[in-house]
Amino acid sequence: MLNIDAKDLDFQTINEKIKSTKECKISGLVGQRFIAAGTSNKSITLSGTPGNALAAYLNGGQISVIGNAQDAVGDTMNNGEIIIHGNVGDAVGYAMRGGKIFIKGNAGYRVGIHIKEYKETKPIIVIGGCVGSFAGEYQAGGIIIVLGINKGTNSIIGSYPCTGMYGGVMLLRDDCTNVIFPKNICAKAASNKDIEPYISYLKEFCKHFNLDPNTIINSNYTIVTPNANNPYKQMYVTN
Repeated sequence: MLNIDAKDLDFQTINEKIKSTKECKISGLVGQRFIAAGTSNKSITLSGTPGNALAAYLNGGQISVIGNAQDAVGDTMNNGEIIIHGNVGDAVGYAMRGGKIFIKGNAGYRVGIHIKEYKETKPIIVIGGCVGSFAGEYQAGGIIIVLGINKGTNSIIGSYPCTGMYGGVMLLRDDCTNVIFPKNICAKAASNKDIEPYISYLKEFCKHFNLDPNTIINSNYTIVTPNANNPYKQMYVTN
């Protein structure tokens, strides 16, 4: 395994070192952007704070962050897995097309906007804490799960969730009585049958962060999907 001290290195140098190995640990990150962008089949563990666009265009492998990350984690990623043992900034999973992102803590604004799926390829985002405004904006496919662990009196999700949503699913571990959803979506209390397709992702999340899956699974959820008469779909789908 290659050990990289990133303290005095720019992102180009760090990424060149990543290219030379299948497995590495990177320490001392202080906001360098584009770390592991476009990589595939790598196992990378990061400590410190990686900057914007961590693992953008990721094509496979596993990226783990022991700490927080900044904006645009997994931007337009195609495959692979990103595991964040802390919080993230805005626009995590922007335009994501496949793969999985697991975040132990909170996420900022515009989680999963423009994420999309093709046939059996579905992007998955699971967030342990709460998320900011505009989550799932223009969501076209894939799955966004927000668990609200330790949220206290905070809202699990910010303002204007699912604006323009025309595909995919959002699952919220909350009754969402204080959340205002747009008219173009359907938000309802999830039954056990509704939750079944997502249990494997909840178990994966709990395994990554050493949490009790029973506590997470046996909770009240709200499931959010596009309205069957969704006018936004006609703007993007021709058949």
